[in-house]
Amino acid sequence: MSQGERRLAAIMFTDMVGYTALGQRNESLSLALVEEQRRVIRPVLARHNGREVKTIGDAFLIEFPNAVDAVRCAYDIQRTIREFNLSLSDDKRIHLRIGVHVGEVVESQGDISGDAVNVASRIEPLAEDGGVCVTSHVYDLVRGKVDLPLARDGLKTLKNVFDPVEVYKMIMPWERQADHSSAASDKKRVAVLPFTNLSSNPEEGYFADGMTEEIITSLSGVRQLAVIARTSVMGYKSTTKKVKEIGRELEAGTVLEGSVRKAGNRVRITAQLIDVATETHLWAQNYDRNLDDVFAVQSEIAEKVAGELKVQLLASEKTTLERKPTESMEAYGDFLRGRELFREGSEPSLWQALKLFEKAVELDRSFARAHVAVAECHQVLGNSTYEPREAMISAVKASLQTALQLNPDLAEVHASLAQLHFNEDDDQGATDEARRALELNPSLPEPYQILYEEAAIGGRPEEMVRDMETAYRLDPVRPVYIGLLGSVYFWTGREQEALEHWRKTEHLAPAATYRWMTDYYILKGDLAKAREYRAKVQELRPTMPWVTYVGGFIDATAGDRERALLAIKEIEEKKLGPVAYNYMGYIYHALGDMDKYFENIGKALEGHVAITSEFLYSPLLAKAREDPRYPMMVQRIRESGLKK
Repeated sequence: MSQGERRLAAIMFTDMVGYTALGQRNESLSLALVEEQRRVIRPVLARHNGREVKTIGDAFLIEFPNAVDAVRCAYDIQRTIREFNLSLSDDKRIHLRIGVHVGEVVESQGDISGDAVNVASRIEPLAEDGGVCVTSHVYDLVRGKVDLPLARDGLKTLKNVFDPVEVYKMIMPWERQADHSSAASDKKRVAVLPFTNLSSNPEEGYFADGMTEEIITSLSGVRQLAVIARTSVMGYKSTTKKVKEIGRELEAGTVLEGSVRKAGNRVRITAQLIDVATETHLWAQNYDRNLDDVFAVQSEIAEKVAGELKVQLLASEKTTLERKPTESMEAYGDFLRGRELFREGSEPSLWQALKLFEKAVELDRSFARAHVAVAECHQVLGNSTYEPREAMISAVKASLQTALQLNPDLAEVHASLAQLHFNEDDDQGATDEARRALELNPSLPEPYQILYEEAAIGGRPEEMVRDMETAYRLDPVRPVYIGLLGSVYFWTGREQEALEHWRKTEHLAPAATYRWMTDYYILKGDLAKAREYRAKVQELRPTMPWVTYVGGFIDATAGDRERALLAIKEIEEKKLGPVAYNYMGYIYHALGDMDKYFENIGKALEGHVAITSEFLYSPLLAKAREDPRYPMMVQRIRESGLKK
């Protein structure tokens, strides 16, 4: 090969953990360990076609012809090092981190350079002691080819790398054997349980719930922590379950719990951090403050939690934690009351919440989060057809533009902008804002749902699954994510994973679980079982339009055209709006009437309510994909962005 020629390669970086500190304490021991490391690693490289490009102090730079060899070698190195360490004292053990990336390299005089080398060197420090990190490029190439579980670790911002990089961590067999899953054993995966209201006035409960949500928000801004979303933890309000059981259900390694007592202008907040595995207290603190000091308490709790979990806060994170959202406690009180009503989700509650958020904005025009709350309220009202689409979009734009000017680094602004762009059919804008939100706060689940939708429309099913898996792990009790994750497993042919997921989540979201199990049994031709699960959903959610549609779909599949057409008539009479075109279209598909199917899906697209992920991936709609109109419809979706 001529000098300077470019090629694709898999690049591995290895690094000894704590080498610099060891060298300062005991230089001769550090040098001896480096030589021992090289002696142990080099035979492993030879077994996996690894070319040792060079050593850089204690580090190796290694090139492989493909990603499979690189990943297998990374595992083999850590396995060999682990076996090497077993009989040694702690001071003589070797501790390694490994990073692997695939990309283009340029060779010059036996050395290699390029973005692939840079990225590999930047993700290696993200690995734990004895661990391996790989990029999504590597993951996509090795999935199904190596028997080594890789758990998604999220988007990471790397030094001197322009775009965030999606990183995966290898789950080692000895970790699984010790019953330490990647999530459950990770103390940096935190669940903040609802703080107990100890105020004499029960109506002050909104304040305790508000403190829970605010502390979740504060902790979520710490990039090295994975914080379970509010929608999943609020279900544990007044629970009698033990911490270990809650931690297992949420796959959290650490739990923060506490209480709030508010009396006049004084507030007492207690907080305690608990290790789920041992149920021991890592830290506890009482705070007796004036009400206007509550922001400082939230900041102190977040910093204490980070410190106890050995997380080094970045300067930007510390600044964000210590930034007061508002100087007006009256505005803050209205904001918290509004959040409580917003969480209820009914139409009357949403309109009441909107009034409180607008009042908070009037009291403090610089309250960026209140402006975002106004926007979120309008988006939910509009998406629920409680507010006209044009009025909703106009109101959302105005509020988010103000919030963005006030605080451009507020993750919630970018998450709401992502949803706005998605509603406006601006796919690129939605993706860009979702990724920006996750750069600022990787614990937000909503942007991952936007990325899931965009991956589905873009024809990237593996990416679609990964995005929904991440949203679900961040918010594992939210029914919409439980339902969507099961559906994407089902749609992409991963039926065993779908069945395991449904068994695991049946008690958490029975309606969502039974809904997709009905589809599963329709596909399998077991219509009796499908009717059984449909009946279970009907018992739980009798007014759910899906109950009528799927009944018609089952009848059509069974050959009962008359009953299927009656279901279509019933859907029309319900006056559900343009979304009904999806349901009627699906029944026509089951009847074999492709003309009516494409006609109805086209109308759903025009009404911006087409359920495109189901249209593109559901195996129950596979017959339509053989129709010459299908690729034209797909092109129309991707070019115009018309979708739900």
